[in-house]
Amino acid sequence: MYRVAICDDEEKQRELVRNILITLSIKTNIEFEIELFGSGEQLSAYYERRETPFHILLLDVEMGGINGIQTARKIRELNNLDEQIIFLTGYPEYMVESFDVMTFQYLIKPVAPSVLEEKIIKLCQYFQALDKKFMVIKSAYDEVVIKYDDLISIEAAKSLTIKSKLHFTTVNQTYESKGTISDYALALKDHKFLQIHRSIIINLLHVRKFAKGVVLMSNGTELPIGRSKVKEVKDVYTKFMIMKVDGYESN
Repeated sequence: MYRVAICDDEEKQRELVRNILITLSIKTNIEFEIELFGSGEQLSAYYERRETPFHILLLDVEMGGINGIQTARKIRELNNLDEQIIFLTGYPEYMVESFDVMTFQYLIKPVAPSVLEEKIIKLCQYFQALDKKFMVIKSAYDEVVIKYDDLISIEAAKSLTIKSKLHFTTVNQTYESKGTISDYALALKDHKFLQIHRSIIINLLHVRKFAKGVVLMSNGTELPIGRSKVKEVKDVYTKFMIMKVDGYESN
């Protein structure tokens, strides 16, 4: 499932692009979750509220209010760097300026459906290659995409009403979801994560120091290390740091 934002101040253009994506989905079985925005202000506000980010942004350049490039710049300034941006515009003179916001493609209207389909397929192939860098959790009624490097810890939370409740703490906020620590420890063992306690998994990238049975994380939180885990944690973290210093850490 790829989340796509279509931002254009002309309803006809929004629907045209939306229909191209729907047709592509039928032909390829690639699933898209599509949201439409009638202005750059609407899309910028969406990101300012820290709503679930998109994989792909399809932006018109010339719009009333802030234009597409200004919109993309605002989104990038909010540290949203993973979105792939495709500009759809009738104005080729903005192409050079678009490079400043890490643009994937700059297409001149009218865009042939086959051309846009080709670009979207390439992007989906790119995201498939990046799958190991992201995880998706269900939080409340939404699916949240979390970049592994942004995830600080996963903790089992006590709850009288919710079974197997987990807290996912990222550099920006904490999400509630369901699951078991053991399942996530197994799934994340190859992604620089380590279970340090029966109810806690940490991201080694965010460790700042160890002290008397606790580990200090990058957000200032101190997390306890289980007594049976102390030696394993120190050994794994020492190996991780040696590999990092020697330049062997995998990307």
